[in-house]
Amino acid sequence: NAPLTLFFESFAFKVGVPLDADFVFDVRAIPNPYYDLALRPLDGRDAPVIAFLDAQESAEEMFQDIKGFVAKWLPHFRRDNRSYLTVAVGCTGGQHRSVYMAERLARHFAPTETVVLRHREQT
Repeated sequence: NAPLTLFFESFAFKVGVPLDADFVFDVRAIPNPYYDLALRPLDGRDAPVIAFLDAQESAEEMFQDIKGFVAKWLPHFRRDNRSYLTVAVGCTGGQHRSVYMAERLARHFAPTETVVLRHREQT
């Protein structure tokens, strides 16, 4: 089988869902760091935001669910000779929760897969 690249992309629902996404996951159910004034200017790659989200049980549950789904179905897409699979993770502004989750997923899969990570709303 040809190698498969796993793309993880964070995005903002308020801007629109990425049209090239194979799977779209909505992480808006996780508590939003935006409402903490100290966290608002940061993004999901910053240590205080990571600490805030790591402390949320719902963030851990969402990570486990998305990780499990991708891990379960990845071999099926590989057998179908897909060259890439795009997993889009969205929150309201594409700054905190979706960035955090895409980063975490990419870190998890990177040791065994070819992974590309993109944060659409972050420059």
